[in-house]
Amino acid sequence: MPVPSEYQRATDDFYKLLTDIRDSAGLITTNQAYTVLQGVFQVFRRRLDLKDAVRFVSALPVGARALFVADWGADEPRRDFADRSLMTKEVRGLRAEHNYAPETAIHDVAVALMRNVDQTAFERMLATLPRAAMEFWQA
Repeated sequence: MPVPSEYQRATDDFYKLLTDIRDSAGLITTNQAYTVLQGVFQVFRRRLDLKDAVRFVSALPVGARALFVADWGADEPRRDFADRSLMTKEVRGLRAEHNYAPETAIHDVAVALMRNVDQTAFERMLATLPRAAMEFWQA
């Protein structure tokens, strides 16, 4: 069996996602977009149980999938979904001295992510998550 095309295109697809985040969030570089995406993913995954996290990550493109699980502490306590402004502060807490996440960071990542996933499959997966998790990705 040949290598699936999603793995062959992984780098290009990941940089397209970062470019879309950069543009949606009004950032200057894809390095800034990377930190924003990583922060949003960390905030989101802290609020999921393992089964929901696996379902979510399975709907992501390969590069985003890898970033979602990178540096995930298995013992990290689960948090409740909160007001978006509080969760955005949490996003900004990742590498705070080099984090340029705007107030709209979660929304900006959601908009960009929807451009880079199979929307039908992604929305079907979101419908299986708790309501607050689904609302987190409302663009």
